[in-house]
Amino acid sequence: MTLSGLLFQALNGLSTASGLFFIAVGLSLIFGVSRIINIAHGSLYMLGTYIAYSFATKIGGVLGFWGGIVATALVVAALGAVIEVLLLRRIYRAPELFQLLATFALVLVFNDAALAIWGPEDLLGPRAPGLRGSIEILDRHLPAYDLFLIVIGPVVLLALHLLLAKTRFGRLIRAATQDREMVGALGVNQAMLFTAVFALGAGLAGLGGALQIAREPANLATDLIAIGDAFVVVVVGGMGSITGAFLAAIIIAEVKALCIAVGVVDLGFVSLNFSKMTLVAEFLVMALVLIVRPYGLLGKKQGAVRSMAEPDEPIRPATLPLKLAGAAIFVVLLCFPLMFRESSPYLLVLGIDVLIAILFAASLHFIAGPGGMHSFGHAAYFGLGAYGAALLVKWLSLPMGLALLAAPLVALAGALLFGWFAVRLSGVYLAMLTLAFAQIVWAAVFQWEELTGGSNGVIGVWPPAPFDKRGMFFLLTLVLAAGGVLLLRRFLFSPFGYAMRAGRDSELRAEAIGIAVKRVHWIAFAIAGAVCGVAGGLFAFAKGSISPETIHVGRSIDGLVMVLLGGLETLTGPIVGATVFVTLQDTIIRQTEYWRALLGAIILLLVLVFPGGIVGGLSRIAARWRAQP
Repeated sequence: MTLSGLLFQALNGLSTASGLFFIAVGLSLIFGVSRIINIAHGSLYMLGTYIAYSFATKIGGVLGFWGGIVATALVVAALGAVIEVLLLRRIYRAPELFQLLATFALVLVFNDAALAIWGPEDLLGPRAPGLRGSIEILDRHLPAYDLFLIVIGPVVLLALHLLLAKTRFGRLIRAATQDREMVGALGVNQAMLFTAVFALGAGLAGLGGALQIAREPANLATDLIAIGDAFVVVVVGGMGSITGAFLAAIIIAEVKALCIAVGVVDLGFVSLNFSKMTLVAEFLVMALVLIVRPYGLLGKKQGAVRSMAEPDEPIRPATLPLKLAGAAIFVVLLCFPLMFRESSPYLLVLGIDVLIAILFAASLHFIAGPGGMHSFGHAAYFGLGAYGAALLVKWLSLPMGLALLAAPLVALAGALLFGWFAVRLSGVYLAMLTLAFAQIVWAAVFQWEELTGGSNGVIGVWPPAPFDKRGMFFLLTLVLAAGGVLLLRRFLFSPFGYAMRAGRDSELRAEAIGIAVKRVHWIAFAIAGAVCGVAGGLFAFAKGSISPETIHVGRSIDGLVMVLLGGLETLTGPIVGATVFVTLQDTIIRQTEYWRALLGAIILLLVLVFPGGIVGGLSRIAARWRAQP
């Protein structure tokens, strides 16, 4: 690759940076004021691409394309205002992660809405009127529209800077970012401010999506890809920093462009394909930045936010009735193979899936609830356990017993490595660093074809006799899942568990009385990773094969949904949440093509009815009932 070729590829990277900046800056504004981790922001970007495509193709011409881009930004901004007023305003007093659950439900609804309106095919818009030609730069032709995108990014950055620095609305936004409660105490209408900021952020996401229709097709996978990129840009730049978001967008876009330009490099003993690094380049950048600068390039340490949610109830040991109920359920589950082996064998398959999900969710709850460490990359340890067991069977022909023993050890090694860095951060920075590590593991599995099989995965990992019968494998899964849950529960009510919760509630006070908080949290991270590895090993043998989807970010999100659906503040929450989520998903998928929308609607209903999760909500209802004379 010549120097001119590298420079030209860098220009292409600048045009991509504008799209990253538009979606990231809107997300940063929304989080800075409302403290909501809005996963649905990627869906607003996706809807922007589809709506702009409709304007450009139905109306056509200059008005359809350029007018459609402006109209799309306004439509998506109005949709954002509606979401804030009708949904988010009702759950501001819920714990912050439950607001994340509500926005995840919107992702499901919007995805199926786009499927119903525009269909499953990719839709590429027309070329931009007036900018259909190209400009010769460095003996190469750069599309004129790409040059327009390079210019529009700094223009929007300047406009936002003037808005925030020179207007009363901007000063209120900056004040709310620093201390939103004080802004309310000074008489500012917080509801109107939140709505206006959410509409502004949504409009920027819609504008970013609309500007891409002449370069990239609208498709249904855009939402999760966009939100992943947006989170990376926001965290690398620094939460709440508009200039940081712009700088991070340029860095990440240029790193990707450079990987494409370099291509394959032969070092003699090994060949490196840098083009494949684009799958994980932004996460490598984020991991490096957070390790060196924990609050991003231009970010500052976030001040403590006084939550509007009710304080958490202390976790108490199980009462005798709860223990008896648990024992009764365990006995009933032991009888499942006899009850359904002939009449409903599929129930055993579903039961295995539920038990694996319970173990996965319980391990995540261990660090997210009592530990206070919100992980967005817990699927990494699930995948390490699954691949560790499967590859030992494939390459070393180990028996299933030894492979299942090795699965938690492989996951433990990954958790020890990643956790050592992660526990030094907190809040959204910790969550995003865990996501970065998970995506790095996913990329390694996806690209290391000689060892892992690449996108084809590992096949033929079936359990030997007698566990080749579903009833026996169900019993094995039941015993390991119950043992894992009880082990985590035992840790929580040991001195170690009390130290972990003390570090969560007040790190300074815990350090003052001699608790090494970071070391305790690191050990907790390792324990959760090892237990999660057991779930991954069972998954490999239950399905007979594994693929990179096992480690994909979607599984991490599913785990969070299970924990939040059941209740983050209760120990039985992940058990109930995993059971409800997996059963609902399995039932709804078989009922309708638009199962995501139906599942999202049910999750939204549960969030509104039980803002503390199903178990948490029922516990509060029972407590109020007992308090009545």
